[in-house]
Amino acid sequence: MAASVGTRLCETPACNKEAKLQCPTCIKLGVEGSFFCSQECFKGSWNEHKKIHKKAKADSQPNDVSNSYHPWPGYSFTGKLRPYPQSAMRTVGDHIARPDYADHPDGVSHSERSMRGSTNIKVLNDEEIEGMRVAGKLAREVLDAAAAAIAVGVTTDEIDRIVHEASVDRECYPSPLNYYNFPKSCCTSINEVICHGIPDMRPLENGDICNVDVTVYHRGYHGDLNETLFVGEVEESSKKLVKVTWECLQKAMQLVKPGIRYREVGDVIQKHAQAHGYSVVRSYCGHGIHQLFHTAPSVPHYAKNKAVGVAKIGHTFTIEPMISEGTWRDQTWPDNWTSVTQDGKRSAQFEETLLVTDTGVEILTRRRDRDGQPYFMDSLSP
Repeated sequence: MAASVGTRLCETPACNKEAKLQCPTCIKLGVEGSFFCSQECFKGSWNEHKKIHKKAKADSQPNDVSNSYHPWPGYSFTGKLRPYPQSAMRTVGDHIARPDYADHPDGVSHSERSMRGSTNIKVLNDEEIEGMRVAGKLAREVLDAAAAAIAVGVTTDEIDRIVHEASVDRECYPSPLNYYNFPKSCCTSINEVICHGIPDMRPLENGDICNVDVTVYHRGYHGDLNETLFVGEVEESSKKLVKVTWECLQKAMQLVKPGIRYREVGDVIQKHAQAHGYSVVRSYCGHGIHQLFHTAPSVPHYAKNKAVGVAKIGHTFTIEPMISEGTWRDQTWPDNWTSVTQDGKRSAQFEETLLVTDTGVEILTRRRDRDGQPYFMDSLSP
């Protein structure tokens, strides 16, 4: 309850006592009235009174399309983002090679399941490495197409369409499509969404940050990367978050060479993130990738983890730190995919697919122009 105010009558039915306390949430929402004589009366009226808060929040955004779309009544969102309607799942022609889960009714990858629990890390031969190079190059081209379309008013469903068509044009299957029944061809994670955001009809808004996560499957190999991009004019606090997240990935990649332990990657990332006051998400990690979308090794991004494995020439895997402004803890929307920060604060991510070489590391999904610089730096350049 807030501080004392002028003389009023308590709004609890049949009370009629003098009221000097006002609901703090109503003050924030600009709701007039809401006076009570005591904490006891306020608590006793809570079940009915909280309906006023819900109505006030809805009325404050009368033109918000999402107000007419409520797939999970009663669900408590951690931030401002809301789900919007989705278009139908897109299809891929049979002429394009597809992973084993593509046509499975549950989207299950039996080839991955057969390796579950194994810490054996595949060493790729020359032919397999070349397959990964091609997949990585094509994945980058697809992300480039998506990045070029990011703008205020563009829906994430439109970004998904671009990713889907750019993939198919390159004879690639968009790896997320139907992976454990994921309904879209890429992930679009906005603001407080950490990862696995599902593209929908929400228009991107000025000031948003939007991560686009692309994976393609080309002739038996997956290439995986993502970038966080600016939408319109972004606040300095978000620019800093995105920049530091990218730096975390750069420092981690510089560490990679034969003989490093995969558990060491998280030490470097967390040290840099914490130096700037940020936290490192723990629920998701980098992963081995080649003919399988996700496999050994697991590459956690936080310090003092217990990851198993030592880097060897011919290993291919991702590093993809997720860095948050507030808590590192996450929760998942009822769609069973969209992972958000528990405090509703923003989170950013960057990812590359890497190959361990005899001299260090090759970034298979590296941006070919601008000397590998991320897209957010384009908007910072003079």
